[in-house]
Amino acid sequence: MNEARRVVITGLGIVSTLGHDIETYWAGLTSGRSGVKLIKAFDTSEFDCKIAGEIQDFDPLQWMDKRSANRVDRFTQFGVAAAVQAVKDSGLDFEKEDRTRCGVVVGTGIGGLWEIEEQHTRLREKGPKRVSPFLVPKLMGNACAGQIAIQYQLMGPNFGATSACASSSHSLGIAFRAVRSGDADVMISGGSEAAITPLGTAGFCAAKALSTRNDQPEKASRPFDRERDGFVMGEGSGILVLEELEHARRRGARIYAEFLGFGASDDGNHIVEPDPSGRGPSLAMRMALRDGGVNPEEVEYINAHGTSTPLGDKAETVAIKIALGDHARKVAISSTKSMVGHLLGASGGVELVATALVIHRGVIHPTANYQTPDPDCDLDYVPNVARPCAVRKALSNSFGFGGHNATLLVGKFSG
Repeated sequence: MNEARRVVITGLGIVSTLGHDIETYWAGLTSGRSGVKLIKAFDTSEFDCKIAGEIQDFDPLQWMDKRSANRVDRFTQFGVAAAVQAVKDSGLDFEKEDRTRCGVVVGTGIGGLWEIEEQHTRLREKGPKRVSPFLVPKLMGNACAGQIAIQYQLMGPNFGATSACASSSHSLGIAFRAVRSGDADVMISGGSEAAITPLGTAGFCAAKALSTRNDQPEKASRPFDRERDGFVMGEGSGILVLEELEHARRRGARIYAEFLGFGASDDGNHIVEPDPSGRGPSLAMRMALRDGGVNPEEVEYINAHGTSTPLGDKAETVAIKIALGDHARKVAISSTKSMVGHLLGASGGVELVATALVIHRGVIHPTANYQTPDPDCDLDYVPNVARPCAVRKALSNSFGFGGHNATLLVGKFSG
């Protein structure tokens, strides 16, 4: 690791079903409030799953002009909104920055699915000449990263990572390394997703991946609980500003946390099912710790992938035990997804925002809806009630279809 360049988190931005600003989001998380509701965007009468962490009060015109909003998909609208918040929160003024030293890496698992469905319907009903010329720039997975760079005229490293539900954690890890290596001084990074569409929901329903607890939407996502029956889709965006420490110091920036390490691996096992052995995720966790020069015994908190699927939560529990050994039983673990749902490619972004706030504010948000212990999930999941704790080192896990695993290591900034 290059000790000369330390990386810190100086800005946070969020769009979620709990709120579109950091304070509302944090208040929801620490109170254990679920934002899962019945889906309103389309008729779900023929769907097995009728619930999601759907955002039902988002106005893109708060964040961009009407012309720009009409030329991007919903997932890009979310990402731009969160990026604008994060940049404002950081206090950066790009008029005073070398824009060739500032970049963007924003991930998405699916990209512009709303636009794909809309234009496919138009193609079938009205023919190819009626398909929008904005179809391709709206659907492409890198559209959000490109749009954020255009917003601020940034010319540094810029692309979008796509690795299913690990997309934004991979993006953040890559952005972290860009700053640490000296390729950039500032990186805007995270993820965005808007896949609660008829096709997206039908696909996950067909895979039997979703919870069908439709009569109790707010209680449907219950990571590590014995009665869990599948994940709940979510949408939104989590964006962070990563900055080289001395650059941040020179401008007197507030520092939420220090970004210490990144680990990435694969299960090499199955395209959608987690490896029950936990070897792949445990490798990612160990790699992140080694990258940051941190011993397993120093970890005090893990923001878990914690999707509320029977196989996934069990496998993650096994992986944590492998990675941390006996220390695993001393670590507080919680799942943000218990309240906002599973944001697929955006999950790592919204969860690193939460992890940075846990470190900065000294409170661990709970895992909501944890009622019935599962003997296969026997660690400390901080059930239902927030816990004051001065966390100094934390991991954030993201695991995706394809067997992709990504772990981020962050810590209390020590000067």
